[in-house]
Amino acid sequence: MKHWFSDGAFRAIVRNASILGSSNVVSALLSLLALGCAGRGMTPALFGTLVVVQAYAKTVSDIAKFQTWQFVVQFGTPALAHKDIKRFRDVTGFSFGLDLASGIVAALGGMILLPLLSHSVGISTEDFWWALAYCTLIPTMTAATPTGILRSIDRFDLIAVQQAVTPFLRAVGSVIAYFAHLGFPGFLATWYVSSLVGDIALWIFAVQELRRQNIDHALRPGLFGPARRIKGAWDFVWTTNFSHSIWSARNAGTNVLVGVMLGPTAAGLFKVAMTFFDAAGTPASLMQKSFYPEIMRLDPASTRPWKLGLRSGALAGGLGVLVALLVFVVGKPLISAVFGAKYLESYSLLQVMCGALVVSMAGFPLESLLYIASRQRAALVAQGLAALIYVGLLIGLTHHFGIMGAAVAYFGGQCLEAFFFLIPTLSSFRRRHTLSFYKPEEVQE
Repeated sequence: MKHWFSDGAFRAIVRNASILGSSNVVSALLSLLALGCAGRGMTPALFGTLVVVQAYAKTVSDIAKFQTWQFVVQFGTPALAHKDIKRFRDVTGFSFGLDLASGIVAALGGMILLPLLSHSVGISTEDFWWALAYCTLIPTMTAATPTGILRSIDRFDLIAVQQAVTPFLRAVGSVIAYFAHLGFPGFLATWYVSSLVGDIALWIFAVQELRRQNIDHALRPGLFGPARRIKGAWDFVWTTNFSHSIWSARNAGTNVLVGVMLGPTAAGLFKVAMTFFDAAGTPASLMQKSFYPEIMRLDPASTRPWKLGLRSGALAGGLGVLVALLVFVVGKPLISAVFGAKYLESYSLLQVMCGALVVSMAGFPLESLLYIASRQRAALVAQGLAALIYVGLLIGLTHHFGIMGAAVAYFGGQCLEAFFFLIPTLSSFRRRHTLSFYKPEEVQE
């Protein structure tokens, strides 16, 4: 382990994950305060409407969202490493143009579909116009270019600051709305403004950092021109978009399927278990955010990024084992204290899902390693195949074994996803000598 930390890239991954982690803890506490005020300041029905409105906008943005931050890291980080500013401008310009186009299309699509879906998702007629207004936030929710810029320039400290802006403003606004008895409009306005300001802050940080780096005209939007000068641009953005859409639909659809199969009570229990599962898996998600930009600075034809992935996965897997043991010890009293004794059945589900936690944390580097090997289509196939089999397992096991079958299906789905990612990753490692780190000819007009 001491030898691992002698590697500067490995130290950077752990350092950046720690920076994001400190911000994540503060954000989680502030978010809990905001939710508590909203839950106490409104009726359960209005609180549910607030959650549904926010979830609807997020779902629309997630489906339409291109993972432009990944594109900037994938193509922009090597350009910066070689001081090819022209190439970096093309990357960020294309990314920004894609954010603008997808954001406008997503917002219009969300507004057009809302009248057709509002009744189905539980938005009443009197709250419809509030929900429609909230959809104007979708364009900023789809934009990921500034995140990619800050990650490429290694300014994770600014990302950590920005991550606390929205929860802080939402907590302050929710406290005001609660004591001033502003009701549903007050809380919805608080959520809207806090999200908007947080997104704007990210853009401000990115622009300031570009100026500090003396990189001008980096946010001049363009699509077809820059794409012609960046080999594989469209293939990468469409493939990662489809992959993220599958991931989003899978996560959002799990509770829906459990509810359809077993009813809303079971869906609630599974949601409680998933909430703790997601919280426990935070270390891996933070490491992934810092791992991907770091390996993009390394030559994929060498063994270094692959060893870095192995070490990072081993560290995350070890943390996963410790977190799983912690869940076994404190999970039951924690669920009882936070959600009440009537949700204690979810602890049994969480025990089964702890195995999935270790697998997902240990396997987090696999997707990023496929991207540096330009195997994004293999990642898409792995994601899609795992999701398809998981849905089949979820339906079948839930039908025969009830809610415990859903937990077993989730564990099986995580194992399958890791396995399907591992196969092409091993193949890419064996053929690493055919991979190229940087091609100067791609930046020529």
